[in-house]
Amino acid sequence: MFKKILIANRGEIACRVIKTARRMGIATVAVYSDADAQALHVQMADEAVHIGPAPANQSYIVIDKIMDAIRQTGAEAVHPGYGFLSENKLFAEALEKEGVAFIGPPASAIESMGDKITSKKIAQEAGVSTVPGYMGLIEDADEAVKISNDIGYPVMIKASAGGGGKGMRIAWNDTEAREGFQSSKNEAANSFGDDRIFIEKFVTQPRHIEIQVLADGHGNTVYLNERECSIQRRNQKVIEEAPSPFLDEATRAAMGKQSCDLAAAVGYTSAGTVEFIVDGDRNFYFLEMNTRLQVEHPVTELITGVDLVEQMIRVAYGEKLSLTQKDVKINGWAIESRLYAEDPYRNFLPSIGRLTRYRPPAEVADGPRVVRNDTGVYEGGEISMYYDPMIAKLCTWGESRAEAIDGMRDALDAFEVEGIGHNLPFCSAVMDHPRFVSGEITTAFIEEEYPEGFEGVTLDDATLRRVAAAAAAMHRVAEIRRTRVSGRMDNHERHVGTDWVVSAQGTSFPVTIAADRDGSTVTFEDGAAIRVASDWTPGDQLARIDADGAPLTLKVGKITQGFRIRLRGADIKVHVRSPRQAELAALMPEKLPPDTSKLLLCPMPGLIVKVDVAVGDEVQEGQALCTVEAMKMENILRAERRATVTKINAAAGDSLAVDDVIMEFE
Repeated sequence: MFKKILIANRGEIACRVIKTARRMGIATVAVYSDADAQALHVQMADEAVHIGPAPANQSYIVIDKIMDAIRQTGAEAVHPGYGFLSENKLFAEALEKEGVAFIGPPASAIESMGDKITSKKIAQEAGVSTVPGYMGLIEDADEAVKISNDIGYPVMIKASAGGGGKGMRIAWNDTEAREGFQSSKNEAANSFGDDRIFIEKFVTQPRHIEIQVLADGHGNTVYLNERECSIQRRNQKVIEEAPSPFLDEATRAAMGKQSCDLAAAVGYTSAGTVEFIVDGDRNFYFLEMNTRLQVEHPVTELITGVDLVEQMIRVAYGEKLSLTQKDVKINGWAIESRLYAEDPYRNFLPSIGRLTRYRPPAEVADGPRVVRNDTGVYEGGEISMYYDPMIAKLCTWGESRAEAIDGMRDALDAFEVEGIGHNLPFCSAVMDHPRFVSGEITTAFIEEEYPEGFEGVTLDDATLRRVAAAAAAMHRVAEIRRTRVSGRMDNHERHVGTDWVVSAQGTSFPVTIAADRDGSTVTFEDGAAIRVASDWTPGDQLARIDADGAPLTLKVGKITQGFRIRLRGADIKVHVRSPRQAELAALMPEKLPPDTSKLLLCPMPGLIVKVDVAVGDEVQEGQALCTVEAMKMENILRAERRATVTKINAAAGDSLAVDDVIMEFE
């Protein structure tokens, strides 16, 4: 077996590979850019080599720098993770020339399957069902518009060398086709060094289901069932699960066979994924093959018991697969929530900054429920604007889909993240959404269910009452602490009232609280009572409450006369006031937010790529104003209404922070 491998990647996937290598007794080498000098993968590895400045095109995707790191450390093999050089045939060829094993497929398979245009042609020849589209190269935006009209809108504009949602746009008309073509080319060039574009029909109401394959160099290929990845935003996955709640055994077997046939046709070895679009009648169409480890591989590992990274290493070393198709089973259900450094309240735009608090839920390796968190960050670390915004993958396993979902709900509630915008509230909202719970989902889920954007969750009355009771009990504990600190009298509790008014989500609950050694009984105005027990103390940011025998996990922040409470996708202010304070609070005028209707604010930290208008221009609703790049994704900012540009404060090349004023209107 290899004695030392280098991981040509960063973040959580580098940490993931290091864990398996360590278990196998293999030493590891990390590489890092200026921005990652203190990164977790650098700390975890046995050795680390600096490879350049923060931008990936000056460090992580520079083949010569990776090769230098290999020579410096004497690594015998390289695991590329995903993204960066993982599907770069030139990198695989450079390793082969150097006599270093590539923990991935042969360069020929990368070239065939890593290129989406070539892979579709090969898939068609192998008898795999494919989506209608134009497989030739497209020279310019005018040709893109013509081809889109020939295929028929809507169309998907995609980078041939793309992946992870980068270089991908959906166009519903000529204008979007023209703009999408240029943005896709720019993103593809920046992320992959390859700006070739192709166009295919966009299948409406699709489900995104993929087959995990595993092949060795001795002619053995198996499929490890499927994953459903239909919950996506900007064509990038957010929630994944295995197996799919939609497939039947016959469809699974057919998709698996086609996937294995395709892998065999190109001489594929290692782990790979064949992605399909599946319609409502279970017709499936080949989308692409990812010649690398997928982000969502943990859910497959959880239902099969197969360590995919270990299998990749063993295959690269020349070993035969230790399992056959009949050995592959489906054990229980697994769900993955991707934790992104992005703000769901701002249309999932990237967020950067310091993780002032990062406390994942405790991992559980076995039992009726499993909790796994693959991460590459730590509390106090920085989230950089230079790389993908994903910072962790939270996975849960249960014997049934319902149990896996329930476990994910609890794990998300217990996951503490502060200092950056993040999508934990959205992931929680999905777990409780009736469509997701029923399994009736498509890739249009977010657009259909949150057409005006995600605005948080409104708790139902029963849950809101439990939160109100918990807040009243916590407030009583905080008041006792306050009287002790003030030293007002020996009998502190005598000075803490029993009658309170709890206000949340526009509803007020007059309550009476009676406490004893074991907890508190909170009685509402209608006579209903909730028994609350907890070991919460003031200052704790996570409260585990027992409310009438049912667990309730709350993220707690102190505000004037109450708490900021977050759970199950809701983020609410809960005020606990005396009856007199509540009476006076009702008379206070509402504070209105500032008027920004005449300003274009930068929605995320990013770089201005171009400005499309000039001072004095009259713009129309929907017109492109400028393009901002953040975390390698281009975002076109558009006019919300007809207006005249009076001032422009930024130019191409400028770096802006959130809410910086880009331009002004009248």
